Amino acid sequence: MREINVAQVTDAVARLFEHSCHFLSDDVLEALKRAREQEESPVSREVLDRMLENAELAGKEQIPLCQDTGTAVVMLEVGQDVHLVGGDLYQAVNEGVRQGYERGYLRKSMVARPFSARVNTKDNTPAVIHTDIVPGEKLRIRVMPKGGGSENMSSLTVLPPSKGRAGVVDFVVSRVDESGANPCPPVIVGVGIGGTTDETMLLSKRALLRKVGESHPDPEVAELERELLDRINELGIGAMGYGGRVTALAVHVEVFPAHIASLPVAINIQCWCDRHEEITL
Repeated sequence: MREINVAQVTDAVARLFEHSCHFLSDDVLEALKRAREQEESPVSREVLDRMLENAELAGKEQIPLCQDTGTAVVMLEVGQDVHLVGGDLYQAVNEGVRQGYERGYLRKSMVARPFSARVNTKDNTPAVIHTDIVPGEKLRIRVMPKGGGSENMSSLTVLPPSKGRAGVVDFVVSRVDESGANPCPPVIVGVGIGGTTDETMLLSKRALLRKVGESHPDPEVAELERELLDRINELGIGAMGYGGRVTALAVHVEVFPAHIASLPVAINIQCWCDRHEEITL
């Protein structure tokens, strides 16, 4: 049994959120550069240039890549042979969010009583935390500052199983088309298929944590990702909605078994400013 003090979790979460809001990861930068090379529209090429320039300046000046520094989404994988000591794990995560958002001068966007008073919590807590128990004696922490514009384009449906693969493709492509410029394209599209509706939505969010453009290991799922990406890029929405051939940088699909009477499908869209980082303690 390995002990980890939750103070280490607080420190790690704070650093991950601060760093992820200031620096785009290499996979995202490379995807944007490829999009710039592929894009034929002069206006969209100019927009992609400004995105890359923005990323360079944000990193150099250590200022937020985007004014919307998002909801603090945290994915935890806790090894079953880990003993967490020194306090409550979730309190430690939220303290890390407080410290990271304060230290990094990141906008605090969370409001309590969302259906009425909408009073800002002033520290961007509470975080949205998902926890899995896994084999081993390590703790993996993945963070995603999820902006409101892209999150608002999320969607869930439960198709009749008879709709099959074609129904999945039609739903995802139609939803991206309806979203237009709202999620700040070029986007990364996370798709969840299967499970119950709550699991399906979580699958679509987890899909966004994969390195941009990394194919699913299952050949059938990888082929679906390729078709969806081609169909979405045929929509012509382009960077920030100005038209062009690159509307999405990648489509990532995650799949879970489903009930015989159900075919749930969820979509979670990420903006071009795809901020995610992780650490293993």
